[in-house]
Amino acid sequence: MRKFRLGSTSYVYPADLVTNARQLAGVVEDIELVLFETPDDETNFPARAQVQELKQIANENGLTYTVHLPMDLKFGDAVSYDKIRRALASVEILEPFAYVTHLDGKNFLSDTAPASIARWQQEAERALLELCAWVGDTSRVCVENVEGWSPDYFAGILAETNIKRCIDVGHFWVQSRDPLPHLTENLYRTHVIHLHGVNGRDHASLKFVADAQLFPIVRALLEQNYDGVVTLEVFGKDDFFSSRDALLRAVEMID
Repeated sequence: MRKFRLGSTSYVYPADLVTNARQLAGVVEDIELVLFETPDDETNFPARAQVQELKQIANENGLTYTVHLPMDLKFGDAVSYDKIRRALASVEILEPFAYVTHLDGKNFLSDTAPASIARWQQEAERALLELCAWVGDTSRVCVENVEGWSPDYFAGILAETNIKRCIDVGHFWVQSRDPLPHLTENLYRTHVIHLHGVNGRDHASLKFVADAQLFPIVRALLEQNYDGVVTLEVFGKDDFFSSRDALLRAVEMID
């Protein structure tokens, strides 16, 4: 019997956050609000009236929200700090289940010297602790692994704090790596899992994932009674509903 909350993104339908929440209420138990703001000031940070609607939809349907913050967290970067703080303020009254962030590790693409990694780890920890102070609860901050560099770089930071993980299984598949060892080792401190397939592009439907890849992941979640959120991180109606079918089929067959 599954204990995890089934989630979607806020862009299953080509519409705004509120419309997606209305359409998906009753279909999922959590919605990942994917927030963004472009350099030319295009943004989807919800206004107060939208947030009130999102809260009402959640209350009426037993729905929770996770929030994907709008840019990579980089220590001392005034632009990213300002954007993230405004994003947090816009959704605060929703009391999100979790806030998902990427760490800025672009330097690892060109510099993996031990001294550089150690300096980055110190700065990343300071940035994360600042984010936790803004949120007010370290257990709701989740660091997501990305495909460009290894999550081992931030493992020590999380081990020393109460900051959680968002394990993106699809990013391991993009790297042609088996996500299962990392998942089983870190599931106890993981609040959010992202699932998506790969089919010439990332964030494709799970229908493109072989049972031999998907079933061990689902089995681990069921056997360890994982009770966090599993977000089907795809964008579009067809990709979402085919992914949902694939996941629930795996749950049913393993159960």
